[in-house]
Amino acid sequence: MLKILLYPLSWLYGIGVLLRNRAYDLNILKSHEFDVPVISIGNITVGGTGKTPHVEYLVSLLKDKYNVATLSRGYKRKTKGFRLVETTSTAIETGDEPLQIKTKFPEVTVSVCENRVKGVEQLISNDTSLPDVILLDDAFQHRRISPGINILLIDYNRQIKNDHLLPYGRLREGRYQARRANIIIFTKCPDEVTPIMRRILQNDINLLPYQKLYFTKLEYAKLVPVFGGKRLGKPFYEDKKYSILLLTGIASPKLMSNYLKQFSDQIETITFPDHHDYSAVDLQTIENRFEAIPAGKKIIVTTEKDVMRLKNMELSENLKTQLYYLPVKVQFLEEEKKSFNKKILNYVGENKSNRELHKRKNSGKS
Repeated sequence: MLKILLYPLSWLYGIGVLLRNRAYDLNILKSHEFDVPVISIGNITVGGTGKTPHVEYLVSLLKDKYNVATLSRGYKRKTKGFRLVETTSTAIETGDEPLQIKTKFPEVTVSVCENRVKGVEQLISNDTSLPDVILLDDAFQHRRISPGINILLIDYNRQIKNDHLLPYGRLREGRYQARRANIIIFTKCPDEVTPIMRRILQNDINLLPYQKLYFTKLEYAKLVPVFGGKRLGKPFYEDKKYSILLLTGIASPKLMSNYLKQFSDQIETITFPDHHDYSAVDLQTIENRFEAIPAGKKIIVTTEKDVMRLKNMELSENLKTQLYYLPVKVQFLEEEKKSFNKKILNYVGENKSNRELHKRKNSGKS
């Protein structure tokens, strides 16, 4: 019954999205271009596609050679306007994902602004730290900026072929809008994607001649204590001596849970919605569930993103000493890494903003 009610709303939503995209296609609504190279990373669905690890991959690829800046809207932050993210910032001020990126790459400029055009203008207005490249986080639908490279992420396990528009389905816009992407990446893949499956997926998304298709998987590292607790050794990784309380506030915790099963025969889960704002009641619930686990050796495992929301809260010493996060990074399948890296590095190298040109433009206006 609910689906019947949602379908007309989905249809109306689709009309609105179609008209908006058509207005941009016909140049009725204007897209802004900037001298600085801009790379957009986003998705066409709601829910997790591994976007933040892919942004972090790009930062790692570019940061040693170029002055990199990232810009996102700072989802669920309590502030407004343009803001530079500092390592001392809180998730309430900046959003959890930008803070995670800044924490991991303190030397990189990380910023938030709900108006992406104004955000880019702010980033390039400072001559002393003019970025060589700007990474637009979660900006596939943000057509007010025309990026040099538009990267679309699709969850391998939740493909868009048979999906529907919001609110009936999970699509933010029609899947034919994938044509706007220069690069399409199927994320969260298994260790191997067969040639037949690759052809099926290529046909499903109607890959166009100017588009490049890649496949990535998520690769987990060893657990890290959040508050400087002890590192876990053989009893955890080889002997399955620990019980785990898995705490997540992300869109898709299943992959993480499946990974941890190889290290523990007893995993209990507490699952909150994506970007969940933890409360004192939540912390008490977590502590009660943890205390109820009978095993002597037990830990709490969470995500890097959840840590950004938890680390400034008043956690008990019991939770602090047992709280770990599971690092994750992107790994390209087969030999695709070289091709992807070359495409990104060539684009930035050939099109990066020239500081002298930027200064001459500014001086010519004065």
